[in-house]
Amino acid sequence: MALATDRQLRRRLKLRDLDTLIAVSQSGSMAKAAALLSLSQPAVSKAMAELEGTLGVPLFDRTSQGVVPTAYGRALLKWSAAVFDDVRQGVNEIEFLADPGTGELRIGASEPMLVGVLPAILDRLSRRYPRMSFQIAPFAGTALQQRDLLERRIDLAIGRVQERAELGDFHTEILFDEPLLVVAGRNNPLVRRRRVTFAEIADEPWTLPRPETLAGQMIADAFRANGAEPPRSGIVCNSVGMHFALLDTGRFLAMFPGSLLRFGTQGDSISVLPVDLGIRAEPVGISTLKNRTLSPAAQIFVECARDVVKPLTRRAGTMKRAD
Repeated sequence: MALATDRQLRRRLKLRDLDTLIAVSQSGSMAKAAALLSLSQPAVSKAMAELEGTLGVPLFDRTSQGVVPTAYGRALLKWSAAVFDDVRQGVNEIEFLADPGTGELRIGASEPMLVGVLPAILDRLSRRYPRMSFQIAPFAGTALQQRDLLERRIDLAIGRVQERAELGDFHTEILFDEPLLVVAGRNNPLVRRRRVTFAEIADEPWTLPRPETLAGQMIADAFRANGAEPPRSGIVCNSVGMHFALLDTGRFLAMFPGSLLRFGTQGDSISVLPVDLGIRAEPVGISTLKNRTLSPAAQIFVECARDVVKPLTRRAGTMKRAD
């Protein structure tokens, strides 16, 4: 199969064709795509046939139930999303250059960041740039964070990062070390103790994040590092708000990141127990898609984040995988 030359692609390939390609893939049908795009079915079918002719490869397999992308189609779909994202980035940059106080930023964040350091960053940014728009997408694990970055649903993500993980398509800047602390409500009897060992609290009632999350995995490591298994009973939930409510009863214990106590509005209602977990928890960083140019709004966010977390900074650096 003869693929189109670069000059042919520049002349023949249109953004409208790529938009139609995405619509056909998402709907699984030429007819449904036509309705979605307010076009006739013959117009959609002709556009896809011409696109296949330009590229010299089949983009869809036709079945009695509809159409499904071929390997060629899936490859073009991936880069079509990148093309539209780059166009959007270009429009945002033009808007920013015309008016530096505007711009939109899509941020992915883990639950502790949502109630800790992220509001502090956004508060400072929104004061400086009141017309800037922020879209926040919570995520519950590294895999979901990476998916959203790869699919360009978010511009950047802030949260704990796994330094020993293969970064592949991602660039991560470490912002600060993030200790894991054992905490209790102010009226918990353990708060009055000057010394507490892990053995003494291992069987206490706990409220913990789900075990498949990065936070859950770190907490399990902390238990095992101290010769205990993570509790089989207790409360398992990814909501920091629920953890605070349970701590307030005076019965439960939890493990919180240090930044949540530094920036969270409910930090005054709990106390840190004098327990040395004996582990080094994963640091907090900002992750972006490798080789994707940051928008002006994203650059401003990163600079503001560095400034806000200075009180927590012990070390800073960059994690990259060599090409």
